[in-house]
Amino acid sequence: MTDDKHTIRSGRLTATIKAQGAELCSLKHEAGIEFIWQAGPAWPRHAPLLFPIVGRLANDELSHRGKTYRMTQHGFARDSRFAWAERGESRCTLVLGDSEATRALYPFAFRLTATYTLDDAGLDLALTIGNTGEETLPASLGGHPAFNWPLVPGLAKESYALTFAKEESSPVRRLDGGLLRAATEPPPVTGTALPLSESLFNDDAIIFDRINSNSVRYAAGQGVTSGPWLKMSWQGFRELGVWSKPSGAPFLCIEPWRGYASPAHFNGEFSDKPGLMHIAPGAEQQLSFRIEVGSS
Repeated sequence: MTDDKHTIRSGRLTATIKAQGAELCSLKHEAGIEFIWQAGPAWPRHAPLLFPIVGRLANDELSHRGKTYRMTQHGFARDSRFAWAERGESRCTLVLGDSEATRALYPFAFRLTATYTLDDAGLDLALTIGNTGEETLPASLGGHPAFNWPLVPGLAKESYALTFAKEESSPVRRLDGGLLRAATEPPPVTGTALPLSESLFNDDAIIFDRINSNSVRYAAGQGVTSGPWLKMSWQGFRELGVWSKPSGAPFLCIEPWRGYASPAHFNGEFSDKPGLMHIAPGAEQQLSFRIEVGSS
């Protein structure tokens, strides 16, 4: 046990969480299967938490009550060191509160708590945003876990697909310069299935802003009858991003979001930005997701 990382265990699974960003950096099966992307030149992160924004603001600027603050893509939580509140055998909790440094970027009082709990089948992440201030707290929150793609070295990436719990027939959104395009696009999903390929991400992330499902399964198909798989399910999140780099990067991000990048036409007060939560003073907002893993 170190101050920088903590590993939790249950049954055949282990998970390791970093204090920096409260970031999950490993989810491993005892058979030696690592599900989380181990960072690298293609992308130096594992599974960052996105707070207090998801995506980008126009000009990386947050406007509030006549003042402008610099807020870069996905916010500052992923680059902040959280404090350990609990470090148990199969559970740990980390906390980030506002400070002089955060208020220079985001002039609001908050408390963000992340609790990881591991059981024999998977990992739960419970997230709570508390408003510790005296004015309404406008915020977004998202997960950004990157999974190895392929999960089995040497297997073709095109062998994999996402299978949603429900049919996803609504249009999807895309980005231009990190901002949300006004126009929608036809969904790349046929029924419940989204076959995966690098070319899907030529226009950056696929954003499901009218997602019907609250879970999705990621596994190989197309004649592959066995192998590792994972299922992500979520509560409280209203959007889903799916992203990889189209340059051959061996990871796939499945991202439950509450919020999204600024629309390309939006340049107003931050509190008026579409997609935000508005948390009353003294209130909390709770969201969670679960990653189940296995091998068949």
